[in-house]
Amino acid sequence: MNRFTAGFLALAIWLTAFVQTQFSGLRDLLSVPLALGPALVCCIALSQGLGATVTVAIVSGLLSDSLSASPLGAAVPALFLLGFTLHLQRHLILRDQRFAQFWIGLGGGVAVPLLTLATLGLTRAQPAAGAFTPVQLLTLGLLNGLACPALFRTLEVLQRNFDYRPLASSSFRPDRETVRGRQFRPR
Repeated sequence: MNRFTAGFLALAIWLTAFVQTQFSGLRDLLSVPLALGPALVCCIALSQGLGATVTVAIVSGLLSDSLSASPLGAAVPALFLLGFTLHLQRHLILRDQRFAQFWIGLGGGVAVPLLTLATLGLTRAQPAAGAFTPVQLLTLGLLNGLACPALFRTLEVLQRNFDYRPLASSSFRPDRETVRGRQFRPR
């Protein structure tokens, strides 16, 4: 990971926290707090290394907990588990397909609140769950499902325009041949 990628990740984490706080009209309309952390963790887990995945999961979880009523660190295990699982299985996932990115984002958007709810249930905190919870989970899943392909596309465009390209040519010249063995007779 180079400096540009690290800077982009820091900006993306900050922007997801910014979106959670600034769009209160959309939050009130949907009756769901906007949480784009799972989509970001899915994107980073499938396109970057394990260090970047863990960093994004921890920082994004701490930022979302600092902006919510849940105890600090309640969302970190859920985001970490999502990122770690996706990173370990990324060779099996069709991460370049938009429909797969949507379903991965939808699954992460549903799984992270459920795991956070389970984490809060293990502590002595009183999680807020009711009859409207399945609708809220579906809304969060759809929101993250739509955000995940957009984040993938943004990361692809930024890496294509600002990252180093691998060198395509090699130092091997096909017109040169080294002959070894009995045929070789020095003069």
